[in-house]
Amino acid sequence: MQAALDAILQQFIVHGRLTVRWPNGRLQAYGDGDGPQAQIALRDRTTVRRLVLNPSLGVGESYMDGTLQPEGCSIHDVLDVLVCNLTANPTAHPMVRLRGILRTLKRRIDQYNPARLSQRNVAHHYDLNGRLYSLFLDRDRQYSCAYFPRGDETLEEAQAAKKRHIAAKLCLDRPDLNVLDIGCGWGGMALTLARDFGARVIGITLSQEQLAEARKRAIAEGLEDRVRFEMLDYRSMNQRFDRIVSVGMFEHVGVGHFQTFFDTVARCLEPDGVALLHAIGRSDGPGSTNPWIAKYIFPGGYCPALSEVMSPLEKSGLFTTDVELLRLHYAETLRHWRRRFAANRDAIATLYDERFCRMFEFYLSGSEIAFRREGQMVFQIQMAHQQTAVPLTRDYIQAAETAAAMRQKAPAMSERARR
Repeated sequence: MQAALDAILQQFIVHGRLTVRWPNGRLQAYGDGDGPQAQIALRDRTTVRRLVLNPSLGVGESYMDGTLQPEGCSIHDVLDVLVCNLTANPTAHPMVRLRGILRTLKRRIDQYNPARLSQRNVAHHYDLNGRLYSLFLDRDRQYSCAYFPRGDETLEEAQAAKKRHIAAKLCLDRPDLNVLDIGCGWGGMALTLARDFGARVIGITLSQEQLAEARKRAIAEGLEDRVRFEMLDYRSMNQRFDRIVSVGMFEHVGVGHFQTFFDTVARCLEPDGVALLHAIGRSDGPGSTNPWIAKYIFPGGYCPALSEVMSPLEKSGLFTTDVELLRLHYAETLRHWRRRFAANRDAIATLYDERFCRMFEFYLSGSEIAFRREGQMVFQIQMAHQQTAVPLTRDYIQAAETAAAMRQKAPAMSERARR
């Protein structure tokens, strides 16, 4: 198997340099040296076999097991070299090509997400120890792409800007609008819409951990009369709302359920209402979920191409009133998360173990590099029943964001003046 992997690496690594320490101690360098560089040690023959037969799964599993070890660098550096070459030379590894075809053929099976299975898949990732997320997310626990208008914002500033950006597109132009938050997470978006924009919000989730934390936060902020959180699958919602928002949940819907999702939004949205979908997508057309991500991080998950999203949206009868692509914003978000995770790694290791820490490091680094090198992006789609539901031009978005930012700064300025 070592000879087979050597031959594959000779063809695969053409940019940058990957130096491999084989199980027998021999060092071998691959690539032209022009670009990212990293060195790894392969500790046993089983690891070599994994990388030949199923590299998409084997790289991550071997790193988790400690049998693929970075030397003088981090796993982030290793993945940067690998993804750089995968992007430039996607068919160089024959098993990557073959397994990719097979995953695409069976993706509807992999993404079959009826309500009961959806709850189990959500629990796999979101019902982890709540302290874990507090150790690498921002204070509001926004677990989705932040928004960097300048590019040098702190994570807290960028997540606040993301919420203002979304609120602006929801056209919250009067108080007491009824809002549905599909996939409300730990409640940050719903609480912001109620506190800062005067909305009345119902947030729904399938995570027990998130539900408990969101309800606790609503009580702590004195907003329980304006925000209600429920354990509910989106398909079971039967009320109508003035506004509907969904942030970072659509990736868990599954391609076979897209039509049901948009039909549900159309059914629950008032005739003059506005809806906003914020989700991760891919720019290279329909595909399949990386098998390591599907097994260890987001079972049943899939980030779609826009071409897969627009058809079911159109069939729902909703108008698409605005589409925006956020390209490198998630890469920057993940960079912040990765660095915070590293800074708190010892504390996280006390919650779980070393293998878990390696798994999460691999996930955060791989995701960041996917946004930087593989064309992953975030799309925001604004929808309505009526073309007149939103203003004719996009100028209102910036104006609403600026006004919201000024309102949010005012209390802090008043507090400093009192001091």
